[in-house]
Amino acid sequence: MDILVPYLSAFLVGLLGGVHCVGMCGGIVGALTFGLAEERRDRLGSMMPYQLAYNLGRITSYSIAGAIMGALGLLIVQFMPVYYAQRALLAVAGLFMVLMGLYLAGWWMLLGHLERAGGAVWRRMEPLGRRLLPVRTPVQALGVGLIWGWIPCGLVYSMLVTAVASGSALKGAGLMLAFALGTLPNLLVIGAMAGAAARLSRSGMFRQLAGGTVILFGLYTLWQAI
Repeated sequence: MDILVPYLSAFLVGLLGGVHCVGMCGGIVGALTFGLAEERRDRLGSMMPYQLAYNLGRITSYSIAGAIMGALGLLIVQFMPVYYAQRALLAVAGLFMVLMGLYLAGWWMLLGHLERAGGAVWRRMEPLGRRLLPVRTPVQALGVGLIWGWIPCGLVYSMLVTAVASGSALKGAGLMLAFALGTLPNLLVIGAMAGAAARLSRSGMFRQLAGGTVILFGLYTLWQAI
């Protein structure tokens, strides 16, 4: 059961982080949805394959990034005694999770600086996604999703630090997969109920509850590092 705890935590962080996903990715989902032919937009059944393809691409990119960061963690462990390396990486992951909670709740926006720093990478990748627009087939939607997965996002960056702490490419990919699956329900709902989702994202009480819960996850991770 203890083996599953990190993945369950990552899933719940993705689910609770939906308030951020609505604000960060809601515009993207809306733009992609309205970029489809009108007859596809009018029927949820016709639109769903495209929504699933977008998100499959995004989830794949998150998992690849998690594998890369997990491999980096494994490399770090090679240069330090395993016990101390694991504790140090857990402490860093816990700290970033606390910062993530503060960011979600709107109490301290330090992770916003990380998003701006990632803009340099995104500027190189964004033109690739633009070439796939307008989307006409689910295969194109999958390609757009693969690019979308690299949009600068403080929430994703924080989870990538947790993937480093896993010390394994496979575990890092698994953590980011669990996190991405947690974000999936919110982003699918945005496509079907954009107005309601946006109102929920602006609810201060909901944001603070989600942020506070993520902070508790971070404090638990820090406690494990002691």
